[in-house]
Amino acid sequence: MAFQLRPKQQAVIDYTGGRMGVSAVPGSGKTYTLSALAAHLVASGRLADDQEILIVTLVNSAVDHFAARVAHFIRERGLLPNLGYRVRTLHGLAHDIVRERPSLVGLADDFQICDERESARMLRQVAEAWVQHHPYLIERFIEPTLDARSQNKARRKGWPDLVVNIAEAFIRQAKDQELTPADLRRQWESLTASDGDAVIGVEMPLLSAEQLPLMEMALDIYTDYQRALTYQGVVDFDDLIRLAMQALRSDAAFLERLRYQWPFILEDEAQDSSRLQEEILGLLVGPTGNWVRVGDPNQAIYETFTTASPRYLRDFLQQPGVVRRDLPNSGRSTERIIRLANYLIDWTQEQHPVAPLREALTPPHIEPTPPGDPQPNPPDHPDSVRIIGRKFSPDEELWAVVDSLARWLPEHPDRTVAVLTPRNQRGFEVAGALKQRGIPYVELLRSTISTREAAGALANVVNYLAEPTSSVKLAAVYRVWQREGRDDVEIAARVQRVARAIRRCRRLEDFLWPRAGGDWLAGEPTHSLSTHIHKPGDGNRAGNAGNANDTNELAALCAASPEARESLLAFRHLVQRWQEAALLPIDQLILTLAQDLFQEPADLAIAHKLAVLLRQVSARHPEWQLPDLVTELAVIARNERRFLGLGREDTGFDPEKYRGQVVVATVHKAKGLEWDRVYLMAVNNYNFPSALPHDEFIAERWFVQGRLNLEAEVLAQLEALHSGYGDYEEGQATQNARLEYAAERLRLLYVGITRARRELIITWNTGRHGDKQPAIPFVALRTFWETGTEATTSTSTLTTPVSH
Repeated sequence: MAFQLRPKQQAVIDYTGGRMGVSAVPGSGKTYTLSALAAHLVASGRLADDQEILIVTLVNSAVDHFAARVAHFIRERGLLPNLGYRVRTLHGLAHDIVRERPSLVGLADDFQICDERESARMLRQVAEAWVQHHPYLIERFIEPTLDARSQNKARRKGWPDLVVNIAEAFIRQAKDQELTPADLRRQWESLTASDGDAVIGVEMPLLSAEQLPLMEMALDIYTDYQRALTYQGVVDFDDLIRLAMQALRSDAAFLERLRYQWPFILEDEAQDSSRLQEEILGLLVGPTGNWVRVGDPNQAIYETFTTASPRYLRDFLQQPGVVRRDLPNSGRSTERIIRLANYLIDWTQEQHPVAPLREALTPPHIEPTPPGDPQPNPPDHPDSVRIIGRKFSPDEELWAVVDSLARWLPEHPDRTVAVLTPRNQRGFEVAGALKQRGIPYVELLRSTISTREAAGALANVVNYLAEPTSSVKLAAVYRVWQREGRDDVEIAARVQRVARAIRRCRRLEDFLWPRAGGDWLAGEPTHSLSTHIHKPGDGNRAGNAGNANDTNELAALCAASPEARESLLAFRHLVQRWQEAALLPIDQLILTLAQDLFQEPADLAIAHKLAVLLRQVSARHPEWQLPDLVTELAVIARNERRFLGLGREDTGFDPEKYRGQVVVATVHKAKGLEWDRVYLMAVNNYNFPSALPHDEFIAERWFVQGRLNLEAEVLAQLEALHSGYGDYEEGQATQNARLEYAAERLRLLYVGITRARRELIITWNTGRHGDKQPAIPFVALRTFWETGTEATTSTSTLTTPVSH
C-alpha cells in the first residue's frame, strides 16, 4: 500500500529551496516525509550528474533505514535507486570529508580510525596509569564519614572508574570545542604562571590553578591519550569531526566543491545536533544554500555528558528567513495515549515543582489525525492507558509484568509488544525472567543474554588456559560446561558437588594427566597417587596429606556417583584437547572451544564474531598474551561495553518482524520505534528524578564528598580555563547538571509514553534498597488520569497487580 501524504506532510514535500525547519511530533511520519522529500528532489531534475542530496541522521541504524525508504520512493517514480543521494551519520560524513583530503589536516592517505572499543581501552589504560602515579587526589574528594572498608573500596574500584568517566567527558567536550591538548596546556601554564604576586599594570585572571583541582588531571590524561593515538597512527571518532571542520576551513576551493556536490542538505533528528555538527553543516550549506532541519526538541534524550543540545534546533526555528513547517498530526497512538502525552507537556510547563524545568517540554501538542486521514489513529478504548499505583518492590514489579505478558500474549499472537526500561540492567533482569518463564522475547539492549553468556563461557575457558594449574578456574570451567542443567535441581546439586571437589584438588595433573597405572578416574589403582604425593622431598608431610585428601575427595565422589565419573571423564577429555589447542592463534582457539561449548546456531555465530574481534585485537597488539585477551571477553560478558556488530540496532530494528514476541529495550533504544502494547517500568524518583532535595542522581557517586558530580565539575572547570577569566564555583555545575538531567529524563518519559499505539501500562518500584518513591511526573499523570475526564472503569485496577 502506497504511503499517502496528509496536507502538512505535503507542505514539506513542496519545499523548493532555502532554509526550512520542521517541528515533528512523535508518530507524525517525519522519516517517511523526509525520505519522500529526498526522492522528490532527486526526481525533480534539479541535480547535475555529479550532485547528490546529502541526508544526515543520528545513528548508524537509521542510515540503512533512511536509504531503504528513499530507494523505495525513487523506485515508485521509475528511477534507479542509490543514485543522487547519500545518507550519513555525522561521523560518516566527517570520514568522507577527511578521507578525501587527509593532507589538509596532517594525516597520511592511509590513516586509520580507532573504533570505540579500542579508544575506550586506551583511555582506561591511560587513566588508570594516572591514578597509580597520583594516589592522593582522591583525598580531596572522598567522603570523610565513610568507614575504612568503604574508603578502601572507593580507592580500589570506584575512584579509577570515575576518573575514566571524568576524562571521557572532558576529552569529548574539549574536542567539540576544537581544543587540543597543546591549546589547553598553554592556557593552563598561563594560569599557573599567574598564581604568584600580581604584576602592576597586568590584569590578573579571576581564577587560580588551586580552584580547578580536576583540571590538571583531565589535561594530563587527555595529553597522554592523544599521544597514544598519535603513536599508533590513528584518530578517534571525535577527532574525525574536529578534523573535518578543520579541513573545510583550510581550503576554500575544497569547501566550494563540496557545496556544489551537495546542493541540498536534509538533517534528521536535529534536536540532537551539536555545536560542531551545526557548524559543519552550516559551512557546507553556505550563506545562501538549501538546508532542511527536522526534529522534535521534546525527544532530545542524548544530552547527558554529550555535546548534543535541543537549543540548536530551537534557535534555528526562530531565525529570520527560516521557513517553519509543523507536523503536529500523529496517527500512531490512541487518543487517550495522546492526551496523556500532551498532559505531561502541560503539567511540566505549568505545574512542575522546580521552576527551571518548566521548559523541558514545550508545545506543539500532538494532534490526532482528522476524519478521513490516510494514516488514522488506532481505535480508542477505555483500557488504552493503565497507570499502576501499587508500591512494587523491584521483584514484584518484574513478575507482575511477566505474569501480565504470559496472559496477554496467547490472546494476541499478531500484536507487537515491548517492555521498556530506563537502564540496561533492568532490561537484563526482564529478559532473564522471560527466559525463565519460557516466554518468547528479543533484546534491544546494549548486549543480549546470548552474547553475554557466550562471551562469559569462552572467557572462563580462556582464563583457565592462561593459568592451567588453577583448580579454582578449572572448577569455573566445569560449571560453564554443565550450565545447561542449571535449571534441574538434582543436576545442579551434582554439578556444584563436583565443582567444589575440583576446586579443592591442588594437584590437577593427577586428574588431568595421570601417570600410567594411577588413573583413579578410569578405575585404575589409586595407591600410586598417595605414593606420588608423599614422595621424599615434597616438603611438609601434613600439607601433602591435605593434597591427597583433596584429590581423593574427587576420586571418592566419582566412586560414589557413576554420573559424576562419566561427566568427569568427558570433561577431562575436553580439557586435554583445549590445553593442546592453547597454542593456536586466538581466533582458531575460540572457534575450537565454541564447537565443544555451543550447539545453538546463534551461539556459534556469536563465537565466530568474537573470534574475528579477538583476531583484530591480537593483530593490533601482538605483544598481548591470553590474559590480556581474556580481559576483552570479560568486558563483553559483564556488559561493560556493547559488542558492536551483534545487536539488531546496528542494522536497524523492525518491531513488525517480532509479532507475538516481547521486545525488551531501554527507552533510549526504543526511540523511533512503536508497538501495539508498551510496558513502561521503574518510573521512580531515581530513574526519573525531578531535581528535588530527596532525589538521587546516578552521576553523583556514593563516595564523593558533598555528592559532587565530578564529570559536570570538570566540564565547568574546562569552560572556566578556556574563557581565561571565567568564574568557577565548586558545586554550581553539580546543581546545573541535576537540572539538565532531570529535564532529559522528563523528555525520556515522554518518549516512552509515545512509543505505544494501542495500550500503555506504567509501573514504578521502590528500588534496590526499598527507599525510592514514584517519580513526581508519574504521580501527576496518575492523578490526572484518576480525577480527569480520562477516569474510566479501568482505574479500579490501578492498585492491583498488572492485569492483562
